[in-house]
Amino acid sequence: MIILENIQLRRGAKNLLEQASATLQPGQKIALIGANGCGKSSFFAMLLGQLTPDAGTIRGLEALRLAHMAQEVEATQAPARDYVAAGDRASFELLEAIAKAEQSGDYDRAATLHQALEHCDGYSLLRRAEQLLLGLGFSQAQCQRPVSDFSGGWRIRLNLGRALMTPSDLMLLDEPTNHLDLDATLWLQRWLASYPGTLVMISHDRDFIDATCERVMRIEHQRLGLYKGGYSDFERQRAEHMAQQQASFDKQQRRIAEIEDFVRRFRYKATKAKQAQSRLKELERMQQLAPAHIDSPFQFNFPEPGKSSDPLLILSEASVGYDDTTILSRINMSLRPGDRIGLLGKNGAGKTTLLKSLTGALPLKSGERHEGAHLRIGYFDQQQLDVLDLEASALLHIQRLSPTAREQDILDFLGGFNFRGDMAKDSIAPFSGGEKARLALAMVVWQDPNLLVLDEPTNHLDLEMRHALEVALQGYSGALLLVSHDRHLLRNSVETLLLVDDGAVEEYDNDLAAYEQWILRGNSDANVASDKAKTEESGQSRKAQRQEAAERRIKLKPLRQALQKAERELDQAHAKLADLQNALSDPDLYQGERKEELAELVREEGVAKSALATLEERWLELQEELEHNEALLAS
Repeated sequence: MIILENIQLRRGAKNLLEQASATLQPGQKIALIGANGCGKSSFFAMLLGQLTPDAGTIRGLEALRLAHMAQEVEATQAPARDYVAAGDRASFELLEAIAKAEQSGDYDRAATLHQALEHCDGYSLLRRAEQLLLGLGFSQAQCQRPVSDFSGGWRIRLNLGRALMTPSDLMLLDEPTNHLDLDATLWLQRWLASYPGTLVMISHDRDFIDATCERVMRIEHQRLGLYKGGYSDFERQRAEHMAQQQASFDKQQRRIAEIEDFVRRFRYKATKAKQAQSRLKELERMQQLAPAHIDSPFQFNFPEPGKSSDPLLILSEASVGYDDTTILSRINMSLRPGDRIGLLGKNGAGKTTLLKSLTGALPLKSGERHEGAHLRIGYFDQQQLDVLDLEASALLHIQRLSPTAREQDILDFLGGFNFRGDMAKDSIAPFSGGEKARLALAMVVWQDPNLLVLDEPTNHLDLEMRHALEVALQGYSGALLLVSHDRHLLRNSVETLLLVDDGAVEEYDNDLAAYEQWILRGNSDANVASDKAKTEESGQSRKAQRQEAAERRIKLKPLRQALQKAERELDQAHAKLADLQNALSDPDLYQGERKEELAELVREEGVAKSALATLEERWLELQEELEHNEALLAS
């Protein structure tokens, strides 16, 4: 048991913890969360003995074996497997000592060392290290490559593997999924589930926290707050706590009223009207969770894309790859306004290669790429962090994109990404990885794309910024192509999944949960489908079923697009009406000298309500037509 009592911790002039207390039970798995700069990494350094608290006591660490994930990797020519195996220092040193004794001919000493190695299960050390590396996405050949051959992100994976190899009673992991793809994230999730010691983990991946941790510890107001359950449970508990302290949430209540009004009008259709059902779910979630993010420093929206071509971008019989290597072939893709696509696939399957080829950053090896006349691509990848100008400010980065833009407009925009005051105007050299990632994302948003291509956009982003990105993507009306190991973001942002696998790109007919099972069960096709899907596939091949599904989607796509357009117009109409009603709630408006303004607002409200009713009727007609055609095609 680790007991922290009345801890005070300062870094320079900043007070990180004040009278902070917590008790960590043996075997507990705890997620440590909090805003950037609140002291999470310093808390880890304190547990590791690298920092001494300014006041208070920590009990229970003395007899514990600690393992932690270093953020830097030493430059070494040692093979990756040996670097990871060295995490079990005692066994690795025995192996080295045995090799030296045998080389020098001291076989008596070698025999003694062999006995010690057997006692600590050291003979399996190199095999276990290799299994860890394979689970973390390394290939068999990469296990033998020197550490110095790997890039920064892969070196962080090596440090993670080394920490997992270290025998420990307490493990400290700092953002372990940051440089992992979804496959490796799922593998790590399963590995940690069987870890018998106490785990304290800094993470910004809510699904990973939910699947791994039974407690959430949040640093807030320089105290340590413990919550039962995973991140979703924390969100609900904090929302309840904050709701008790808040007199009202005006913006939230207006949205709730809109949803309730819509559902009330179409309640008799609720069993079949998908939008009414989705709004009921939104209402349920909003009532529980919105207050948990009311103090978030991040709030931004993607602007309306404006003029767009249809389609925006086409790949025909395309092959993509590097130099003489073809990674994916016979790709046929058509991206249209409103498409929301998530890419799935194992590490190295070619997801990033496909994105670079779609954006034009990588020439096709064969086939054709056609751009729509009004295509504007917003492309985010991790390399953008490396090309930021460290001597320039966040303001200057945006000014270089739009030299004629008003400085105040840019500063207002950057404020939504929590770049305010001097932080927006000073050099970005001191920025953390998360702050640089926010700036790179802000630059993409500023450029007003109608095709948004995001390759792992959440790396380095904290939970609040991820929430803001999710909300912004939900309101984005352009086309979206997303690669992310953040399953929560995928589930809430995309509508279609494509699987990049075995040199091909095909639509994935199942959901994200089925994909997770596919990965965890070794990618066996027999395990991908649910029992229902297996029954439906009886008597026909999966290929034939995919072809039939594709034909149905082609026939129904125009209707779906019309429905999506109607939904966007409905959202805009709701927002306009809400703004008008908000203006009408101003008491000063009812003074005599403002009667003309009042009359005009009342007139505009009437027009907005009438337009909203027309749009809702149109949406319902389209919904019924789509469901009717779906039933005909299914029969």
